[in-house]
Amino acid sequence: MAAAISHSALVSGQSHHWDAKNSGFQKRMGNVRLVSAGSCYSDNQRARLVCASGAQSSMLQPVQLPSSGDRSHSPKKSSESALILIRHGESLWNEKNLFTGCVDVPLTPKGVEEAIEAGKRICNIPIDMIYTSSLIRAQMTAMLAMMQHRHKKIPIIMHNESEQAHRWSQIYSEETLKQSIPVITAWQLNERMYGELQGLNKQETADRFGKEQVHEWRRSYDIPPPNGESLEMCAERAVAYFKEQVSS
Repeated sequence: MAAAISHSALVSGQSHHWDAKNSGFQKRMGNVRLVSAGSCYSDNQRARLVCASGAQSSMLQPVQLPSSGDRSHSPKKSSESALILIRHGESLWNEKNLFTGCVDVPLTPKGVEEAIEAGKRICNIPIDMIYTSSLIRAQMTAMLAMMQHRHKKIPIIMHNESEQAHRWSQIYSEETLKQSIPVITAWQLNERMYGELQGLNKQETADRFGKEQVHEWRRSYDIPPPNGESLEMCAERAVAYFKEQVSS
């Protein structure tokens, strides 16, 4: 999912900060630069972390951004934000070579290590907002990554599914809010739904239906697997969410 968006793009967007009085967010307009783990950013710039559930476990190659010591990049441009994209670590079904899709399975010990390593790569980038899919493998990746951050802020999952859930999860300490990072979960960031392939072994499926047919289901843009989502259908919901919630 995350790999579907160019990591070198510069898009118009917004960042968010806590509104302590309302325990909510206010939008701050600016520019959002898409980067991957491993880039350097100065302290006066802010980043949002997106952990999506992709079709496979991998990390984007680092994009080298100017450090605070680069005079050609003015540190006064605090309206510019970084958007960090992290793929989830290895899941239990990745390990078993199964089609996972929207089945909610956790990380393996290796996946935990991968999430921790990703966190180390972004530990010096200020982060004030986190978006993840609704799947536990993406949420585990985000939480484990943020445990490595030098600012030691606490990621807190926001529960806005109902008025009661929102009310019950309110934070009333302004100081605590300053030490927290809101985590927004969204099903629109989930991995594509693989339909009748979910839970099947990838090699056995290729042996049964043929490599060309399985390759078409997995890699064609507009051809979905049986009763599943095509990449086009998946992109429609993910890109729409990005435009409406992250960059609009």
